[in-house]
Amino acid sequence: MIGLDEVIARCRVDRVELVSWIERAWVLPSRDGEAYVFSETDVARVELICDLRRDVEIDEDALAVVLPLLDQIYGLRRTLNRLSEAIATLPEPARAQLREALRKSQREG
Repeated sequence: MIGLDEVIARCRVDRVELVSWIERAWVLPSRDGEAYVFSETDVARVELICDLRRDVEIDEDALAVVLPLLDQIYGLRRTLNRLSEAIATLPEPARAQLREALRKSQREG
């Protein structure tokens, strides 16, 4: 866990801008009294926002739309990974039946 000043230095982000992202709930650090405390996941989120703002030049209005969509994509990826792990534990006949059902669905869709 790291503090606000370290995140600012590490990500080369402006303090006012970072606090704005926190206020908009784009980044959700923990609190230790009055101080913000960032996990590595929080720092990765700050880095993502910085990349989107600097490299892709997404403005804040668009970012308010893009971030929730990215969150949905990441959530779906986690769900698919858990589903894949659960399928891997099924007996082979059940996995074969599932593969066939998926092929059939793809042909029909």
